[in-house]
Amino acid sequence: MLLLLVRVLLALLGAGLVVSTLLSSIRSFVLPRGVSDRLLGGIFRVSRALFELRTKRAHSYADRDRAMAMYAPLTLLVVPAVWLVLVWLGYSGIFWAEGQHGWRAALVASGSSLLTLGFAAPASFPEALLIFSEAAIGLMLVALLIAYLPAIYAAWARREERVALLEVRAGSPPSAVEMLVRYHRIGRMDRLSTDWEQWEVWFANIEESHTSLSALAFFRSPRPERSWVTAAGAVLDAAALHLSTVDVPFDAAAALCIRAGFIALRRIAEFFDIAYEPNPRPDDDISVGRDEFDDACDRLAEAGLALRPDRDQAWRDFVGWRVNYDVVLVSLAGLTKAPQAPWSSDRSLRRPSAVAAKTGRRPDAKSPRSRRT
Repeated sequence: MLLLLVRVLLALLGAGLVVSTLLSSIRSFVLPRGVSDRLLGGIFRVSRALFELRTKRAHSYADRDRAMAMYAPLTLLVVPAVWLVLVWLGYSGIFWAEGQHGWRAALVASGSSLLTLGFAAPASFPEALLIFSEAAIGLMLVALLIAYLPAIYAAWARREERVALLEVRAGSPPSAVEMLVRYHRIGRMDRLSTDWEQWEVWFANIEESHTSLSALAFFRSPRPERSWVTAAGAVLDAAALHLSTVDVPFDAAAALCIRAGFIALRRIAEFFDIAYEPNPRPDDDISVGRDEFDDACDRLAEAGLALRPDRDQAWRDFVGWRVNYDVVLVSLAGLTKAPQAPWSSDRSLRRPSAVAAKTGRRPDAKSPRSRRT
């Protein structure tokens, strides 16, 4: 009686392990929305800890970048291997409970079925059903990875196209000030509205892709000095300076670009459990100091851009825009180990004072005092 109870319990535990693994694969590779998965997250955290040990020995950013470039691709290949091992162990328990003589025989039968090797012949019809089901699961997990990789690389290519184009417009590393200066220098300030609209679409794309395909956030750019995070920061700061500081008519496209940007960065930050204040006040601290803002204004004025006469009000307006994305931008730069760029990754090692615990309110809820569109 006791042996029967142990067999039933082991069969249930094995079935539960198999089902949990299948649900993990569905949440990670099939479900078209950003749903966190404990197993996948645990694999990435363990892998990240190992890569952190490697990067601590790096003597330069180039060395760290080369090491971190392998982080996401290598971990993605480890994920299905872990799933296969869990399915193997789960079915081993079921095979033992079904009547296999000893753990060794159960492990061999399960491995033969999972990898479709076929050298362990079934001794009964129930055992044959177990073998067929495990073989199908093994093939499905491998097929999911094969189908997943083209999808993630297609999304990566769409993201990197605009990141690469930004170097022409904002320099390397990308700078909001440099972006505005270059557009003014070539007499294309009127072209900015079109660019804000294109970046609005880009932000909508990364919001969807970097949560439903979460590993994509850690796929690095082809060149070490580029990053999707620093590109986002440069564009958002350029739009904020354009609205608050440059003496031009109000551009609704720039405001919508900022809104699309901070919503996208916040949704990605939420997925990675990064805390932020969803309803910031315009007088909250930001990681950009007044002296840095004044220096940016001086550079814009030296390049010939017309600035608003009241710099104090321009600063307040700039903070009112920047406060919506400041914390998540700097936090994501640290999370992804982005290359050095002004007003984003150059301050990601120190925790911004604006970081606050989640309040449970909707991240896009309107605040009466922050700059929103």
